[in-house]
Amino acid sequence: MTDTTLTPGPVATARPDRGSPPGGLARVGRAVRPQAVATLRLLPWGLFAAVLLLPVAGFLLVAVSPRLFAQGDAWFTLAPFQQVLSGWTAHALLDSLAVGAGAALLATAVAVALAWLTERTTLAGRGLWRLLLWALLLAPSYLESLGWTWLVEPQGVLDRLLGQDPVWLRSAVFGPAGVIWVLASRGVPFAYLAVTALLRGLGREFEDAARTHGGGRLATARVLLPMLAPALWAAFAIVFAESVSDYGVAATLASQGDFPLLTGAMEQSIATFPADFPLASAMGWLLLALVGLALLAQRRSLRGRSYQVLSGRTRPARRTRLGALRQTAALAGVGTFFVLAAGVPAFGAAAASLLPSGGRVSAASLGLANFRHVLRSGEMTSALGYSARLAAITACAAVVLGAVAGRALARQGGGRAGRLLDLLLLAAIALPSVLLASGYIFTYNLPFASSLGIDLYGTTALLVLGYLAGALPSAARLLSGPLGQVSDSLLWAARIHGRRPVAAWAGAVLPLVAGSLVWAWLIAFCGTLLELPVSQLLAPPGQEPLSVAVTRQLQGYDLGAGAAMTVLVVAGALVLIGLVLGALRLFLPAARSLEALT
Repeated sequence: MTDTTLTPGPVATARPDRGSPPGGLARVGRAVRPQAVATLRLLPWGLFAAVLLLPVAGFLLVAVSPRLFAQGDAWFTLAPFQQVLSGWTAHALLDSLAVGAGAALLATAVAVALAWLTERTTLAGRGLWRLLLWALLLAPSYLESLGWTWLVEPQGVLDRLLGQDPVWLRSAVFGPAGVIWVLASRGVPFAYLAVTALLRGLGREFEDAARTHGGGRLATARVLLPMLAPALWAAFAIVFAESVSDYGVAATLASQGDFPLLTGAMEQSIATFPADFPLASAMGWLLLALVGLALLAQRRSLRGRSYQVLSGRTRPARRTRLGALRQTAALAGVGTFFVLAAGVPAFGAAAASLLPSGGRVSAASLGLANFRHVLRSGEMTSALGYSARLAAITACAAVVLGAVAGRALARQGGGRAGRLLDLLLLAAIALPSVLLASGYIFTYNLPFASSLGIDLYGTTALLVLGYLAGALPSAARLLSGPLGQVSDSLLWAARIHGRRPVAAWAGAVLPLVAGSLVWAWLIAFCGTLLELPVSQLLAPPGQEPLSVAVTRQLQGYDLGAGAAMTVLVVAGALVLIGLVLGALRLFLPAARSLEALT
């Protein structure tokens, strides 16, 4: 048996080799190495911020220091803000504030009613109503505006079908009422998602307590509504921020009705020659202030109060059974909302695409002439092909980078890198598209950008960067949840069995997140295909994106061609969604069953 007893002996002094670092330096190297790795991980997102977000910061800085960017003589001035707060720009600011508040109140009220009917009652067709809400969520606001425009304008659909100009309806649509309605109906899906998330966790014990003490429906509502305050304030803030930063309605309904809004005023300040960048920058500051005002109001209203309603005693709420009369009334109300929000604009677009370009309307004159004209027109088809290519490139880049960012956000959410990445994504999401595009125009048109060899102004590459800046944050947020739920042990198990990294990820992780990746791609593609503000401001000379071509047809009073192109694009997008989802289920059947685990 071998003796393993340790006996004292002479202590040997280790002499470091000349080629090895001293012990102190080795400890310093071991301490610095994690920081270096963290710095390398942050480097791509630092470049992302420099390329995508710093142009916006420079654009905002020109309002207070125009001389820094050769836009004036003053190193520090507040004159652009004084100019914004006077004249027609002040009118646009007040209009945006009023429209945002009105749309937020209306959307929140409608969303609460829809959420209650779909989550707490036996309303018929609940799945259909939720699907229609998703359709409203994916459709750009200017499409709904164009549908109403084609319907009520002179020589429009109603004028030619009825033989009478609907002046009273046009004055309502091309004014505050029409603008508020379009923005509110566009914001209802956002408010609905915020309200349902809290309503599903609200147990029935509160309703039972109110009714036990003799309370009727109104008394029960007074008990439950304060408990929904976080969701109500969140819904109001989201819709208000979306409404004041919307550009599609400002460029269509508001502009035709001589109803100035802040986003439209920003675009006009940049589109004039020479461009008034300090004035546009000051309006950008005020636009961000309006968004921050809504978020601040939400935060202060909930401070010092507790809204904890989930506990071990929470009981699932029962659905209220609707009788025949109440079922009919509920269906009539819900149906009326969706008819006005989606049906009427869709009818306006479809009817305008089938009507001839001029003359009287008869049954024999209805046809597909506008569709044939669009398909044979090289100008319109080139715009469609150009936007489709850029949308595909943007969607692919957004999914790849969004997956990397989403995974990093999920793994490092509590660390410094995760917090910085989260801050960058939130900043990019909060920036209005018109402000983002304005920052790109200003920064990449400066002389120092050309001196650095950055010649992006007036190129398709800058347009793609603008698209990517809008699509990437949402894709990263969408993918962070599914990717964060996938354990690294699955990937390492595949590697242990001899799979290469790419094959291991494709076999172990892809089936679990394929559905989320596909939906992120579809949302980015459809959103980019019909994107208006970035396309309007960053389109290179000689190239016309699809949304710009459609609005130009509208401004040129070629209603049939613009409507036909809109119908073709929407139909094509729906067909693409169906084909992609069908291919996912056909070629990756495991995704459907495994996605439920995530």
